[in-house]
Amino acid sequence: MKKPAAAPEFRCLHCGAGVSCGHAVSAVRNRNHCPYCLWSRHLDWREPGDRLSSCKGAMHPVGLTRKAVRKKYGGANSGELMVVHECLECGSVSINRIAADDSADELFAVFRRTPEATARIRAGLPRMGIRVLGWDERRIVTRQLFGVDAAESFDSSMGRVSAGLSIVDSTEDFGYDYH
Repeated sequence: MKKPAAAPEFRCLHCGAGVSCGHAVSAVRNRNHCPYCLWSRHLDWREPGDRLSSCKGAMHPVGLTRKAVRKKYGGANSGELMVVHECLECGSVSINRIAADDSADELFAVFRRTPEATARIRAGLPRMGIRVLGWDERRIVTRQLFGVDAAESFDSSMGRVSAGLSIVDSTEDFGYDYH
């Protein structure tokens, strides 16, 4: 009897963790980012999974976006969350599906760091059809990541939510004026 082939693995360029590409673990077909730090590698050129990029540079996560949904009953807030990456070598920007084993805490940290993305990145994303999620969409993000509406559970006196997430609800922290 032939032994099944082991799922391919890679070592993260950023944190050095060993990452399994097995579909049973990640629930995605073309894994190219680390589930722990969410950094990626510039592997694809024209379409997900083609692995034709000659760059192979490290890509850092710069924000979260939502996949466009074209379903009749999908609704405006039904698209899955996706990670926006920028290549540190060539400046290319891409979006990647979130994998089943990605760290929800790290995904939320990327969401919180969105304003730190350079003005060049933020200005170029709309031209590519990518809309990065802002703090006003935190309820949608927390619902999809943690299964709770953490923003509604916010306790302003403690600065924490009931799910144990540390969320500071201030305009100065996220860099936007929400009021």
